[in-house]
Amino acid sequence: MRQAVTSIQIGTRGKGLSEFTEDVERWVAGQAVQTGLVTLFIRHTSASLTIQENADPDVVTDLNDWFGRLVPEHDPQFRHTAEGPDDMPAHIRSALTATQLSIPVINGRLALGTWQGIYVFEHRRSPHRRTVAVHFIGD
Repeated sequence: MRQAVTSIQIGTRGKGLSEFTEDVERWVAGQAVQTGLVTLFIRHTSASLTIQENADPDVVTDLNDWFGRLVPEHDPQFRHTAEGPDDMPAHIRSALTATQLSIPVINGRLALGTWQGIYVFEHRRSPHRRTVAVHFIGD
C-alpha cells in the first residue's frame, strides 16, 4: 500500500464552476498506480467541490443560477456582512455542497463517468486562487 499527496491551485473567475479534472488525472497518471482512492479536499469556507456534467455548459450555468436563487445576497437577516454581501451566502452555499470528494482509481485512471468532471464551485463574486489538497492511497 502506498500513499501520495499534493496540492492543486485553481484560479476561479468569480461565481461559478471551474473544472480541474485534467489536473487530477495528470497527477494520478504520474503516480503509476493501478488501484486505489483519491480524496480531494478544498481548503476554503466559501467555495466547494462537486462532480458534474462537463459536456453541456448549460448544466454548470443553471447550477450556479439556482444556488443564487436559493441563497440570495443582501438578505437582511445575515449578521456576517463585514466581508461583503456575497460572503455569508458563500458560506451557506459551501455548507450545502461538498468540501471533499472521493474518487476510485481503477486500472490507473479515475473512475469517473463519461460526462463527469471535477469542479471547484466558487461562491464569491471575485476571482480567487483556491487550493485543493489531493491524497491517494492504493497501489
